[in-house]
This record gives sequence, structure tokens and C-alpha cells, in this order.
Amino acid sequence: MSQQSEAKFIQIIQDNKDKIYRICKAHAVLPLEPQDLLQEVICEVWRSIASFNGRSEISTWVYRIALNVCYRLNRKQKRNNLNAIQLESVKIETVQNESKFCGDEDAAKKDYRLLLECISALDDLDRSIMMLHLEELSYRDISEIVGISENHVAVKVKRAKSKLLKCFNSKLETTKRGE
Repeated sequence: MSQQSEAKFIQIIQDNKDKIYRICKAHAVLPLEPQDLLQEVICEVWRSIASFNGRSEISTWVYRIALNVCYRLNRKQKRNNLNAIQLESVKIETVQNESKFCGDEDAAKKDYRLLLECISALDDLDRSIMMLHLEELSYRDISEIVGISENHVAVKVKRAKSKLLKCFNSKLETTKRGE
């Protein structure tokens, strides 16, 4: 590999490593798996860089590789009955006036935990779409990454948001009754 190609590879990884890690962390089960998955994604990018043809943005291509690596892990784990998931990597911005939203910092942490539980209950495709949506990718980019049409992405986002809202409200009510 030439120095120019190596520099391009390093730049691609530098530009996308945080996003890749969040995806890996969302699909990991065991505590050290995100790092292992990240390394696997980096290796896969290295192996595939020569075949990148420029039909999509490089970040879209990298997301696709990351999801494929994570999906392979999920299939392997399902065969081994390891279906747990961690979603601590999802970034959720708080409302500026938190007191109106949740009252205090402990309530905000509880709301965050409940939302993560709801996201983890989504199926693999919906979870991946919502992760990419939370990364603020366009429907076009998400459609290229997951391999469905933009309209289908829009429908899935809308349905997933509805499921998340219903799940979140249900969990919130359950916790309020338990307090």
C-alpha cells in the first residue's frame, strides 16, 4: 500500500472512529466487545479500501462496514443464545430547561436509562436505523447504509419513534407507580 493510500486510510479512521465505536458499543454484549468490534471494523476497512468505488460518501461506506461486522456478531451470538445488548453509546441531548422535562439530574438519568431500555427492545434493523438517525444522518445516507429505500427509512423511523414513545411512557408510568 502506498503512503498516500495509507494516509487516506488513517484519515478515514480518524474521521469516523467515534461514530464507529458508538455503533460497535450499541451492538456489543460483553464489556470488552466494543473495542474488539472496532478493531474488526478497522481491519475490514483496511481490507476493503481498494474496492471503494466512490458511489457513496466514504462515511456511508464505513457505516455499512461497521453494521455488517456488528450484524455478523449478532448472528453468531444468537446462535450462542447471547441476546443481551448495551446501548450506553447512544447520545441523547437534554432539553435546555431540564426542570420542566424531568425535575432533577437523577430523574434525567432515569429517563435516559429507560430510553436506552426501549431502544434495546427494537429489532436489529430498527435499532440500527435509530442509531444512525441519532447520529443525525440523512434518510438518504441511512438508506444507503442499511440497504432500503429512503421512503422505507422514513416509515421505519416514524414507526420506531412511535414504539419508543409508547415504551418510554409505559416504563415511566411503571416506575412512577413503583416509587
